[in-house]
Amino acid sequence: MSLNRLVAERSNSLDQGTVTKLEKHLTQRPEKTDLVERNILKDDKGIAPGLVAAKEKLQRSQLEDKLGQALQQRPKPEELVKEGILFEGEVPSNT
Repeated sequence: MSLNRLVAERSNSLDQGTVTKLEKHLTQRPEKTDLVERNILKDDKGIAPGLVAAKEKLQRSQLEDKLGQALQQRPKPEELVKEGILFEGEVPSNT
């Protein structure tokens, strides 16, 4: 069924110019694979729809854990001064 016919059946709530514009935009929209490659859509092939949210939550939790570990292992500002990476005046006062 064409969009024009569907619109006509719905009591012509859209004018013909709007319908034409909408049809044009729909024909020019990118393919799903292109949107996945550009990280606009997520590729959740092979995953049950009910598990997608749980997967995303797990991935976020893993990323948070990894970031927390990296922050714990970073050197103290005093060590960076000692190694010549920072100057004495560049050390934050609230550490």
